[in-house]
Amino acid sequence: MPVRTRKRPYGFLPPLARRGRGGTVQRTQDLVRDAIVRLDLRPGVFIDKAALCARLGVSRFPVSEALGRLAAEGFVEVLPQRGTRVARIDLADCRQSMFIRRSLEVAAMEILAPRIDAAFLTELESNLRATRAAMPENDRERFHALDLAFHELLLGRLAYERVRVAVEAARANLDRMRLFMCYPQRQASTYAEHRAIVDALKEGDAYAAAGAMGTHLDAVMAELEAVASEHPDAFAAETGDKGDRRVIPGTERARTAGQDARPFDREAAINSAVPVSVRPRRRAAGA
Repeated sequence: MPVRTRKRPYGFLPPLARRGRGGTVQRTQDLVRDAIVRLDLRPGVFIDKAALCARLGVSRFPVSEALGRLAAEGFVEVLPQRGTRVARIDLADCRQSMFIRRSLEVAAMEILAPRIDAAFLTELESNLRATRAAMPENDRERFHALDLAFHELLLGRLAYERVRVAVEAARANLDRMRLFMCYPQRQASTYAEHRAIVDALKEGDAYAAAGAMGTHLDAVMAELEAVASEHPDAFAAETGDKGDRRVIPGTERARTAGQDARPFDREAAINSAVPVSVRPRRRAAGA
């Protein structure tokens, strides 16, 4: 009779290496945060402190302190008499974060386009080549890192430190969501959208570069809304005034009824969420 092997809790986390005194809380915080962002710790899952201590090889104090800090950052929730769980993704916060990103990064393209030189274009092209090479392997973490690097290159070239910090803070709130979306179809779309941005910059066309960046970020937000409809348990319930939010077909039913909506048409959902003025134009057949 085969012997059952018990799965080790939190096996995706490496034990903390001993480095003398100090720094254990910070390293624990960084490890757990990274696991949450990578979705190894899924939204809504309760954290077993004892098992986490055993896996990391630390006492209860640094784990409790690290979880307290992560609660302040919004990554976990401490529920009295129940425990600590991974916070569900707040879609309303994601919308605000994307609004900040769109406002700043679109404006950045208008300023950058006239300043682009051959050396910087070489850097952007290098990033695009690496991005394309990562796609066949469907390596989510590498693709995500290259996606971040692309935007960081652009903001670094802009050299407005306060803008870079604001975008980085807004982007941090979207990291979990972006990994949710890092499937092959989205990777192909991201590559094509980045390609369009670089092509516009290469021409020195500020209007086209800004439009390409806006199209890219609008498409990401539209797919984010679509993913929310497909994974309602991963998202915090929305309350209060929804303002002028565009509603993806089927989303409300999925959230309120607590069950899946009718078969979801991703492309139709994306098109319904992205304003007509910023949707990518389709080439005519044979063009």
